[in-house]
Amino acid sequence: MIKQSETVSRYWTACEGRDWTAVGALLREDVVYDLPQTRERIVGRERFLRFNIEYPGDWHVTVERVVGEGRHGASWIRVGYEGAELSALSFFEFDDDGLINRITEFWPTPYDPPAGREHLVERY
Repeated sequence: MIKQSETVSRYWTACEGRDWTAVGALLREDVVYDLPQTRERIVGRERFLRFNIEYPGDWHVTVERVVGEGRHGASWIRVGYEGAELSALSFFEFDDDGLINRITEFWPTPYDPPAGREHLVERY
């Protein structure tokens, strides 16, 4: 059985490599992605992948720490983006098959979402 920490590590490796097929293979079709600071939610693998594919700029992920046990995993990452380095905490939930069914991501400070992704998210 694959440890959830390994799945989270594979997720971030695929994100950094822009390997969206590999990312998609780790997600349930009905995955839910929550961003509490902007009160945005993305429901569904295709929307989640488009959100990441369409994200502007050249960003890079450095993984600081990954943990996982049972149906849960978490990561602390640093993202280099437009000359800044931002930290984020991501919490992952898994289904019985080991696929990611929910991601909740916390960024350092609240912010208004950038324009142009309204077609992919629900505000709450």
